Amino acid sequence: MKPITLLLALLAAGWSAAHAAPLLSGSASVERMLMIDSSSMRLGLGKATLIVGALRRAGGVYTGDYRIKVFPYFLKNERGRLAIVVSGQSLAQINQGRVVTVAGTATTSGNGGRIRHIDATATPVNLNGGKLKVWFMAGDKKMIFEPAYHFAEKGTAPIVQTKP
Repeated sequence: MKPITLLLALLAAGWSAAHAAPLLSGSASVERMLMIDSSSMRLGLGKATLIVGALRRAGGVYTGDYRIKVFPYFLKNERGRLAIVVSGQSLAQINQGRVVTVAGTATTSGNGGRIRHIDATATPVNLNGGKLKVWFMAGDKKMIFEPAYHFAEKGTAPIVQTKP
């Protein structure tokens, strides 16, 4: 192989590796907060609304507060802490635009601190956000919420969506 061809091949390989590394490492969202929009689902004659506070990542786990408001059955309302495991590999896949399934727990405040398993599928729309599908069991009822999500820089105020 001619020296110039070899040099160009090495430069091209180095250039592509240098540009692919940030995308594969998931660094675009590792230090950012995860913001999940509120979402509702029908429950017979009522409605359940999932409200999630800003989730911060530490040790591969996004944690934060949540509330579920059930109208008109206010005695079914709950609040607690979410812990969603999102590995660096999962963040890299999200950054590449791939659908990722994650799992975690919701631990209620009060009621003896009941722990509920949750599952979620993230479908990225772009590097900054996309759609979620979150599901868990509440008694014998499967609860399914489909909010949007986005990443925000730490220290910024969350975007609050209001109805017109």
